[in-house]
Amino acid sequence: MADDAPSVARKAVLKMSDVLPQDVPRIKGYDFNQGVDHKALLHSYLTTGFQASNFALAVQEINKMIERRLEEAVEEPEKQQDTFDLQQDCSGCTIFLGYTSNLISSGVRETIRYLVQHKMVDVIVTTAGGIEEDLIKCLAPTYLGDFSLPGKELRQKGINRIGNLLVPNENYCKFEDWLMPILDQMVLEQKTEGAHWTPSKMIHRLGKEINNPDSVYYWAYKNNIPVFSPALTDGSLGDMIYFHSYKNPGLVLDIVEDIRRLNCKAVFAKSTGMIILGGGLIKHHIANANLMRNGADFAVFVNTGQEFDGSDSGARPDEAVSWGKIRMDAKPVKVYADASIIFPLLVAETFAHYASRLCGDSKSK
Repeated sequence: MADDAPSVARKAVLKMSDVLPQDVPRIKGYDFNQGVDHKALLHSYLTTGFQASNFALAVQEINKMIERRLEEAVEEPEKQQDTFDLQQDCSGCTIFLGYTSNLISSGVRETIRYLVQHKMVDVIVTTAGGIEEDLIKCLAPTYLGDFSLPGKELRQKGINRIGNLLVPNENYCKFEDWLMPILDQMVLEQKTEGAHWTPSKMIHRLGKEINNPDSVYYWAYKNNIPVFSPALTDGSLGDMIYFHSYKNPGLVLDIVEDIRRLNCKAVFAKSTGMIILGGGLIKHHIANANLMRNGADFAVFVNTGQEFDGSDSGARPDEAVSWGKIRMDAKPVKVYADASIIFPLLVAETFAHYASRLCGDSKSK
């Protein structure tokens, strides 16, 4: 009996608890005796614990962005598709979406395309691979392989591996054939018309030229959603620009105009929300733009990075608060998870739920 145990052990093991507040949620998972209800299952994540609860908090945070957007939105004047203005955003909450290239390589591309097609986000930041992989998929497919396929054998067969995805070299050859005439025309317009190219203007042009509704950047072009990629040369696009510079030199891309344009998107916004899938350049580029307005009002990070090496990729949102990239009164959420699993579920519980209200002005036909 406990009364017979040494008092020091009894006090250590049976230490009296403070009473928790009545509003603290109790842990309870989904009961499959109720049948299979996927929406109820996802709702139960809030009281499941661990990353399931972080997922549910991320749903709440994104829905706050959307509700703010709907509450304060005003009628936006129609813009020409090639107009690049720096004026104040007319939506109640300007939503910045960032993602790394592997997500476009994967089937998450279709989820991202849905958001852009229906004008549910306002600003995109991605890497060079996040641009080219979308365009290449319009020309040739990516295939499912295996993480354990040996690199040496794949190299001998001219097949590239992205995790457990496979991309034949032939896809990049088709991309080169498609891209080179466009680069020729861009150089011509630069020389004869004084065209001033930036990475975002180039992406806008490529979205127009691909003319394929499967493409994220086709819809970004149609809906005049700016796409920023400050390291646009770090990928196949850079390879093609390099080869083209020998064939037809002279193309200039101005990153200074783009940083001004991106930062102004944050500075002149009524409020802002950040949804960032992955880390590295895309995460910091969006967060740093929001520093210019003393921080984002809402933020959701989804990645598997850890903070222990001091990298920005793995940094928790509270580190961004210390820099002024997220507001001190915000309630940001980080979900430690693979975005290929989490992001489609997040969209199902947020943007897709509000689709009928968000899509009123979408050019989705």
